[in-house]
Amino acid sequence: MDRKQMCVSNVKYKKPTQHEGKRMKNLLKYLTYRESRTEKARQRGGRERWLDRGMGGSVTEIADRCDAYQSEHVLMFSIVINPNVDLIRMVPPERREQFVRQLTERTMNDFFDARGIDTGVEWSAVLHHRQTDGDEAPGQHNPHSHVVLPGTYYDADEGRRKPLYFSRNREVNHIDMLHEVTQENMAALMDRFAGPDWEQRYDALAAVRERQEQVATIEEAHGYEPEIGAVWAGVRRTDEDTSAVGFYGYFKNREDETTLQFRPVMDNLDHDEAELLSIQLKEQLRDRRDQRDIDTSAGLHPAPDFEL
Repeated sequence: MDRKQMCVSNVKYKKPTQHEGKRMKNLLKYLTYRESRTEKARQRGGRERWLDRGMGGSVTEIADRCDAYQSEHVLMFSIVINPNVDLIRMVPPERREQFVRQLTERTMNDFFDARGIDTGVEWSAVLHHRQTDGDEAPGQHNPHSHVVLPGTYYDADEGRRKPLYFSRNREVNHIDMLHEVTQENMAALMDRFAGPDWEQRYDALAAVRERQEQVATIEEAHGYEPEIGAVWAGVRRTDEDTSAVGFYGYFKNREDETTLQFRPVMDNLDHDEAELLSIQLKEQLRDRRDQRDIDTSAGLHPAPDFEL
């Protein structure tokens, strides 16, 4: 697999202004009391939710440390460490939180070691258990962490705090360094938590999905849906045990490019059942190909009634 797809690690920061200070506190409250915009936290907020490595374990403590440790240009850095959902599904559900916690801790320690900051940098992290909201595979368990860091760090050699930078230039690229460290730790933890053959298993899953997409190139469109266009009934492998049935069509992606994508109608099916239901959906789409009275009140795609 492409190692760059193993885990996303993004960096943002807030400036030391009154407006950004308010936004920082709102962000800390969100991280403490929510899993996502639509989901409340699964446990009570406070110390039990935050992994404290020097920045505190509550909204008030972390906000105070950010104020105390700010630099001229940065009030707070925030990092999101978000493992690939397909890889996380290979980890037993009861071990996923431990996986993300270890990934976060090892990545933070190794990253600052690689930068030569011997004393390390204070940070606190919170684990979120959101459900994916993507169109192709919504509702998948997506555990990830949010890490909060100060705008400065303590330099033992100089005996004072110095500005913390995330540079991205020809001489040094800290963002690429963070990505590389995250990928190395992700691979090592996958070996431990999912087994040494995880990469082969992922490649096999990707190969199956690629074959399933070919229905849109080797067959005439099974139907034509209003506001969508040509569609093909089909199956998309979710993981080694389950599949979803739905249809393929051409949709805009996040880069505003039109690409072939899958839209599920039913998920959590075993592979054989999904294949049988896709045949029924194919027949329904063909039967309705010339009809324009499809009810789309619940969404842009049809939701056929299946007979199991």
